[in-house]
Amino acid sequence: MVGSNFGIIYHPSAGGGSSGQTNTGSGTASGASGGNNFNAGGDRSAPASHLSDFMLQLEDYTPLLPDAVTSHYLNMGGFHADDKRIVRLISIATQKYMSDIIDDALQHSKARTHMQNSNAPGGSKAKDRKFTLTMEDLQPALADYGINVRKMDYSQ
Repeated sequence: MVGSNFGIIYHPSAGGGSSGQTNTGSGTASGASGGNNFNAGGDRSAPASHLSDFMLQLEDYTPLLPDAVTSHYLNMGGFHADDKRIVRLISIATQKYMSDIIDDALQHSKARTHMQNSNAPGGSKAKDRKFTLTMEDLQPALADYGINVRKMDYSQ
């Protein structure tokens, strides 16, 4: 299952495995095993089957970045992939990376506008405020990921 964090959610099968564990629906994801969702009995095919299920789901999922755009930039970097599932997987990873950066920039924007409103007397407290992505907010967010962005010098 592809979720908002693009991870695989593992649900143990209800069939009688060699370890005797079944999904009882207790409401907890980790159960009593301390966070380990895989069978302790040595069922090695379960992770591989879930990986193959995930790869099959990639064929149906359409990421925000089209496959042609991802393939173009992969080819420019010297990576040639014939399997479209690999290209989709890279598109999903790129989408997640961009989403994290934009979310961090939004947090910087909210903090900056909160500081500006708290310093100004009678600042607006609108809850449905719209935010604009600016370089002032994007620069610190990108710096957190090790990307240095500078404004161009127009005095040349």
